[in-house]
Formats: sequence, C-alpha cells, structure tokens
Amino acid sequence: MACSGHGVAVAMRTAAKVLEEHRDELSRLDREIGDGDHGENMHRGFAALVTAMERDAPDSPGGVLKLVAMTLISKVGGAAGPLYGTAFLRAATAVKDTGELDAPTVAVALRAALDGVVARGKAERGDKTMVDALLPAVLAAESAAERGEDVPALLRAAADAAAEGADSTVLVLARKGRASYLGERSVGHMDPGARSTALLLRTFADVASGHR
Repeated sequence: MACSGHGVAVAMRTAAKVLEEHRDELSRLDREIGDGDHGENMHRGFAALVTAMERDAPDSPGGVLKLVAMTLISKVGGAAGPLYGTAFLRAATAVKDTGELDAPTVAVALRAALDGVVARGKAERGDKTMVDALLPAVLAAESAAERGEDVPALLRAAADAAAEGADSTVLVLARKGRASYLGERSVGHMDPGARSTALLLRTFADVASGHR
C-alpha cells in the first residue's frame, strides 16, 4: 500500500481534529514545565493548515508536506513552529516529487524530519524533548521498512515507539528548553512536544490503517 498526496492531506486534516481534541491536554502538560501554550499553538497551526488546503491543496505528498511546513512556521508560536516546520520541510525535501509514498520512502522522510529537528533544536535522546518520541519512531520505521512492512504497519510501529518515548520523558530531567530551568522539578512531567509528536504519528497510522 502506498500513500498519495490526497492520503497525506487527509492525514493532516485528521491531525487537525486530533490536536483540537487534545488542545487542553497539551497546554496542561506545557503549563507544568513551560509556557502553557503548546496545545493552543498546535491547534492554531493545523487549523490554519486546513484553511490553506481548502484554498489550494497540492497534489503530491511532497507538496502537502511543504505546505504543512510553511504554515506551521508562520502560524505556530514558541519553539514548536520552527521545529515542526523544519521537520515537515525536511520530509518534503526527502520525498521530492514522488507521486505515492511507499514504506521505504516514509522511513526516509521520517529520518529527514528527525535530522531537521536535531539540527534545529540541538537536542538528543534523553533531553526531554520531542526527540525522545521521534527518534524511537524513526528507528522503528526503519526496522519495519527493512522487514518489508507496508505503510500502515510501518506507521503503527512508529506510533507505538513514539508513545513509549513520550511516556519515558516523565522520569527524565529536562536538559533543553524552558523546562530545563526547572531542574529537578521537571521530573515527573511528560514533555508536551513528545506528546504531540506521538499524537501526530498515531493519527497518521490510524489514517493509513483506515481507522479514522
């Protein structure tokens, strides 16, 4: 099973609904260790994306991913806008003009997204950031691609790994971002960026599997 530009657009519209549903949760997580606006920022960015796609939806997966990147960079405040924007832009560059995304290409796109986040945020696994969800997701996706899994199975593996990675941030001392200023007080709280990363990957897996 491959994923077309239309399929990517459907995944992004669904992600907008999921982020709206989890807006309060993400903001609560952010209030505990940050500014408290992550949920609102992500909701605003993806709502703007839905509007942009209604005006002019690109046909290719790369075109949709680039539109996501440009919208999030311009509409999402705080660190999330540049980080997510860079992730989607790197993914768009990785898939180029591919008409349909197969599993190996999705894995390549996820790796490119991770590399963009790391380059932009200078974070590593264990710093209590979105990297703690995204890195294990990428590793799981690459393993799935090597096993010959299809896109839905690959994304399910990535989503499962991302969820575990997000959960792991609860016990981690923050070493990046505003949460790092809290020192030991940052322990006991999930990183909101890791949570939103896990939510997005779960949504993409659900859409690819026909569950949404």
